[in-house]
Amino acid sequence: MFQRFRRTRFNKHLRALVRETTVSVDDFIYPLFIRSGEGIKTEVSSMPGVYQMSIDEILKECVELKQLGIYSIILFGIPDVKDSIGSDSLCEHGIIASSIRTIKKHHPDMFIVTDLCFCEYTDHGHCGIIDEKNETVNNDATLEISGQQAVIHAKAGADMIAPSGMMDGIIETLRDALDKAGFENLPIMSYSTKFASGYYGPFRDVAESTPSFGDRASYQMDPANRREAINESISDEKQGADILMVKPALAYLDIVREIKDNTSLPMAVYNVSGEYAMLKIAQKHNLIDYERVVMETMISFKRAGADIIISYHAKEVALMLQKK
Repeated sequence: MFQRFRRTRFNKHLRALVRETTVSVDDFIYPLFIRSGEGIKTEVSSMPGVYQMSIDEILKECVELKQLGIYSIILFGIPDVKDSIGSDSLCEHGIIASSIRTIKKHHPDMFIVTDLCFCEYTDHGHCGIIDEKNETVNNDATLEISGQQAVIHAKAGADMIAPSGMMDGIIETLRDALDKAGFENLPIMSYSTKFASGYYGPFRDVAESTPSFGDRASYQMDPANRREAINESISDEKQGADILMVKPALAYLDIVREIKDNTSLPMAVYNVSGEYAMLKIAQKHNLIDYERVVMETMISFKRAGADIIISYHAKEVALMLQKK
């Protein structure tokens, strides 16, 4: 009891000195959604403060991010034309490849991560080539074009590749393709444990990637499977991943901690659209102390073992940290 009483008398400077978990602006990667055109900045109704933007607006956004101390972004492309194999993502002049080159030209100090998948680029909204017979993704055929996509991103100037499709063998495939193309040192951040989650709904609005049939449960993780979830990440480490990730974050912090305890690799979490949208709705209706809950959520990610946080809250958190 005496020790507890003494702790309550710590002043703020001493509390900071003994704090076990801290959040820094350097922990964050900020998602950006790019589409063709000029002067486009369209807010997503289900995600207040998140926009689809044309590249000229993205360049302005990069200025704002750097002023806040955020230098890491992850890009998602929304092409004008979608087809069965996501051809735009396999083109050197596609939306992502073109955007990487433009951002690097104007903001060479930005660290650009590219989301490598096909759901935003296919007319069916799934993460690869469809096996028409079984109406599911053909894993091996998707691996082949994933390697092509990774090399295109690398040649355009990407600083890190982040494959999100959860295809079996994806990390080994990408590592092999990148190494053969001369990008041996380009890191891969694996979406190593990505659950078939209900928290992704708003993302599918902004990325325009809702599946036209079925769902993604056949190639994403069952939320009920703890041991399998850990094994997926450990398998990606063995295949050559440089960073492991758990997605979504908030409902799976037990998985984050268990993977962290079983790997020496850095850990990332993706604080997904549904998690973001819930706090935004609560803020709108004055149900919570919004800033306090956002920061508490970020601390929970770090406490669980995350080294990197991909979050739509990143700009807000940067402003909160400046107030301290």
